[in-house]
Amino acid sequence: MPAYAIARLQDAAPHPDIAEYLDRITATFTPYGGRFLVHVTPHETVEGTWPGAVVMIGFHDLPQARAWWNSPAYQEIAPLRSRHIEGDIILVEGVPDGYDPSGAATAVREAARGSD
Repeated sequence: MPAYAIARLQDAAPHPDIAEYLDRITATFTPYGGRFLVHVTPHETVEGTWPGAVVMIGFHDLPQARAWWNSPAYQEIAPLRSRHIEGDIILVEGVPDGYDPSGAATAVREAARGSD
């Protein structure tokens, strides 16, 4: 099952640490099968608010994403970013091919009946 590291990062002033982080990050996730899917490209907010930048790295599965996040190579460079850019970062598993949300709809209906 594919997995993703998704970050919503606040805008930040340019800093040499951020440039170093950017120079080094790809080498930290490549050994885990990671690749950039989205990297600070402009986004269109169609509902709610979503300030800042979006970054999305795809992995083969959640164990690989976790292994990258916890790797010594990534943990070594993470402070270069986190000292200068605030944000939210999640690791999330994708859904299988052919996923159908009707099972989730059934669970919501049942939960709603129970709260009446």
